[in-house]
Amino acid sequence: MKETIFTIQNNSPLTESVYKMILSGDTSEITSPGQFVNLKIDGLFLRRPISVCDLEDGLLTLIYKVVGKGTEEMSKMIPGTKMNLLTGLGNGYDTSVSGNKPLLIGGGVGVPPLYYLARKLKEEGKKVIVILGFNTKSELFLEKEFADLGIETIVATADGSYQNKGFATDVLPKEYTYVYTCGPEPMLKAVFHKIQTSGQFSFEERMGCGFGACMGCSCKTITGYKRICKDGPVLRKEEILWED
Repeated sequence: MKETIFTIQNNSPLTESVYKMILSGDTSEITSPGQFVNLKIDGLFLRRPISVCDLEDGLLTLIYKVVGKGTEEMSKMIPGTKMNLLTGLGNGYDTSVSGNKPLLIGGGVGVPPLYYLARKLKEEGKKVIVILGFNTKSELFLEKEFADLGIETIVATADGSYQNKGFATDVLPKEYTYVYTCGPEPMLKAVFHKIQTSGQFSFEERMGCGFGACMGCSCKTITGYKRICKDGPVLRKEEILWED
């Protein structure tokens, strides 16, 4: 973990409520897809955890949804603004166990960390498939970016307004060797029960400190309680314990 000052290079909307922020700074502590950063916002006590969407040539890409005061303030920030970030947080995805045809499944704002993962898997020579799940066409983002990587990209919209009608789990391909997923918990639970292989699941939890000190994001697993910010956010399928 490292505290670093970053500079905003761009901050623009992708949809009505989702923004893409590109920052420059020291990204050396970010070592794997699926990790996150914790942003300090002036006037607010708690930092805001945002997953890493991409990392290349010293530029850090974050995609976030405006859901409260913190992210609303972020959406107003202009290029040149300095931001204090804690970087290298969390346990990311392990690409060494993916096999040759990994399947990536993202829902809503769970989609961004899968882009960096997809790029890494592609660089490793894997034949990647990605499923993007959204409520409606107007919420869709990153489809073109995934396709531009040469990745088979499938979109599911709950209302049927674009491509396949239904949920991400309704359009699973017949063949895949491993699953990586990130999104809201109901989607993760559905993926867990439907896939035929092992996989890694990235959980979205409210966090206090972001580095394991406050225990505020603990969840029960097969091997005991784990902190999503420190021991996760990525957990392996075999250790997940769903509570009704």
